[in-house]
Amino acid sequence: MISKHNTEILILGGGIAGCIAAISLADTYKVTLVDKLIQPTEKVGESLAPATHRILNALGLTLSDSEHKNIFINNLGMQSYWGSDQVQIIDHLRNPDGASKSVDRKKLALYLREKAIEKGVDCFWGLRFFNSSYKYNTWNITCKSDDIKNRTTKVFSSKFVIDATGRGAHFAKSQNIKRTKYDSLISCWLTVPNTTQNTMSTILPDEFGWWYTAVIPNKKRILSYQTDADIIDKSVFKTFNSFSKLIHQNKIVNQFIKDQTNTVEFHGVVSANSTKLNQVVGQQWLALGDAAISFDPLSSQGMFNAMATAMQISDLLKKVNISSNINEEKIAYLSNNYTSQIDSIWNHYLKHKELFYSAETRWKNALFWKRRHENVFVL
Repeated sequence: MISKHNTEILILGGGIAGCIAAISLADTYKVTLVDKLIQPTEKVGESLAPATHRILNALGLTLSDSEHKNIFINNLGMQSYWGSDQVQIIDHLRNPDGASKSVDRKKLALYLREKAIEKGVDCFWGLRFFNSSYKYNTWNITCKSDDIKNRTTKVFSSKFVIDATGRGAHFAKSQNIKRTKYDSLISCWLTVPNTTQNTMSTILPDEFGWWYTAVIPNKKRILSYQTDADIIDKSVFKTFNSFSKLIHQNKIVNQFIKDQTNTVEFHGVVSANSTKLNQVVGQQWLALGDAAISFDPLSSQGMFNAMATAMQISDLLKKVNISSNINEEKIAYLSNNYTSQIDSIWNHYLKHKELFYSAETRWKNALFWKRRHENVFVL
């Protein structure tokens, strides 16, 4: 069965970036939000920068209410062994925006989906992007459900499309836009009940990569290991039993899962590399969040960048008034401004990434670190 739906802005991807964009645009345009997942899935936890609350406040949202206590916990700082065997404490006590927040990504996504619906956004869950066509200044986007026997097919007619489908950038890819990969970083992660009183995050490098752990809501702890895809045998990351052998080699990391092997939730490997879409804006479409640029988790800027960029594109789309009189001048203005914004964010990120990795010199001849010090990668 095929049904049609008309809208002004179609957002493909109902994650953090897509939801923030939808909420910020809903007062001005008819906005439709589509995601392939009926329910968000568990994702590697991440810190929300203290300044994030400014974005949420601007949208009339808050994570400080008691009803949202299970979405985040305040993170007072970081224990870092970066560049030294001696621990260094990096706290947020003097930050005027307060503490960073360690979030439950799934619950945050659910919360933002609820707020999008409350704002009047038309939301469709469980529909995957299939194909598109462009005619008479309008995009026709076909999306289908995964249920082959009772497949739902919807055709969305829209003046503008926002690709917020993550690193896959499925819409942009369908327009033959290529993606540049700058390294081959992967992350293997798990969750385990937290048994320590210290709730600060910890970052700990070794010869082949680096460990990260943080406490998230519901007294859980995330533990992840970041390395290049070709450095450690892939079989190590297939099961918890094989991964645990790597954990046991590090005394500091091992203490976080000690005597808890029966309560571990092993999530496996995800991409964590730095990538950039070669073209982030086109004819009445743009890519947002990880679909445009994806960051090394060392930066802890993925979610904040997605939110901040969503607010920026909201301002841009309102300024050019994409709902009427689409012309080359408007498209050029949008393209130049958005491309400039993304390039600025990307260049700033690369400088800080290089600076941070260069501060770790204990294994400068090891392949993982040599690649980052010399900016030479085999992809």
